[in-house]
Amino acid sequence: MHIETITTPDLAWQEEALCAQTGGDFFFPEPGSSVRDAKRICALCPIRSACLDFALSNDERFGVWGGLSERERLALRRASH
Repeated sequence: MHIETITTPDLAWQEEALCAQTGGDFFFPEPGSSVRDAKRICALCPIRSACLDFALSNDERFGVWGGLSERERLALRRASH
């Protein structure tokens, strides 16, 4: 009998994220709203690269992750293929 195990990603890094302390409103703005405030917070965050890696690996389509907007992450994905 084969038992399939489901592994969950290690998300402990999220506890150190500045966004976890400021709330998600900045990082998931209404369409057409500025992401400037979110990017300022990301620029100061010690785990920004881990956040961006997570977003790219998990194909996050919404919000600001690792200092990049949805459009910027899409452009980065297209450039790397």
